[in-house]
Amino acid sequence: MLCAAVVALIWANTPAGTAYRELQELTVGPAALHLDLSLATWAADGLLAVFFFVAGLELKRELVIGELRERRTALLPVLAALGGMVVPAGLAALIIFGEPGAGKAWAIPMATDIAFALAVLAIAGSPLSRSVRIFLLSVAVVDDLGVILIIALVFTSSLSLAALAVAVALAGGYALLQHLRVRTAWAYVPLALGTWVALHESGVHATIAGMTLALLTRVRADPGEEEAPAARLEHRLQPWSAGFCVPVFAFFAAGVVLSGDTLSGVVTNRVALGVMVGLLVGKALGVLGGALLAVRFGRARRPGDLRWREIGAVAVLGGVGFTVSLLVTELSFTDPATTEQVKAAVLVASLVAAGFGAVLLRTPAMRGRPTESAGPQMNGRGA
Repeated sequence: MLCAAVVALIWANTPAGTAYRELQELTVGPAALHLDLSLATWAADGLLAVFFFVAGLELKRELVIGELRERRTALLPVLAALGGMVVPAGLAALIIFGEPGAGKAWAIPMATDIAFALAVLAIAGSPLSRSVRIFLLSVAVVDDLGVILIIALVFTSSLSLAALAVAVALAGGYALLQHLRVRTAWAYVPLALGTWVALHESGVHATIAGMTLALLTRVRADPGEEEAPAARLEHRLQPWSAGFCVPVFAFFAAGVVLSGDTLSGVVTNRVALGVMVGLLVGKALGVLGGALLAVRFGRARRPGDLRWREIGAVAVLGGVGFTVSLLVTELSFTDPATTEQVKAAVLVASLVAAGFGAVLLRTPAMRGRPTESAGPQMNGRGA
């Protein structure tokens, strides 16, 4: 993913940058189905649907049979994620209030890039407990689920009820096959593709199909069944999601032309500045504050091997918006200059959050493990 983003940045800022733009805008697909889309749109609408499907499978598994199956344990990351959406959006909205062309930019800093943040945690925080990874994964997935709902509710300008009804019917067929224990994978492919196409035609952002179908997938294995469908699909699709879908989207989304106007606009354009402050300050305050309030007033349970300093480091990593924030940026603006400046702000904020989070995870204070328990451990199979 990072390599793809770097290649895109370099290519977009060379004399061959025009070829990069032409590749982004190259249209492919059947026009009869209204799917004659640019490669950049295919990456954002199609490949990210696979990414959200895999993320949704992980979230459902943790909620149903994993570490978050107990309500009080699940409350901690859920309320932390809620804080990590509300505070960044609020800060961004305050900064950009009244700014012409701001549009719906307040939604951009609400997201967390699951793959990027987990990669930083894996590299910088290897001695940390599994609970840290589960907390970060849960916060990031809930954040992105919230952003998906925002996309559906706020960024849908026109809605075709007929197409939406078809999408609901096809998703219902997918759920019925799950209930009937149909195990032939190819029986699900037409339903999944049809749901995606129908949602795209309805005007709702098609990535929502991925998360919807994931939450309809069975996560408990039947007696005699080696793996539940969710685990089987996750194992098959995770390499494609992480190794192809996300990098290709990053390649088409991260090619920002780093002109003087773009770079200066990161701090002089109030919209870009609001997004950057939302990611760097709002995320950290929101996630940590949400976790504190959840434990203090919300009856949430903090696992004994998850320390507050680790929650703080995860809160900083929440500012790694990258892929999903870039997606919302694409949806928020029609002005190319503003789009480029806000994309640059997202990239800068994501890199700073990743670097600062890595430094926090590598501090000596993170290396010692607590000797006393602050509550029950989170056990079970993780992602």
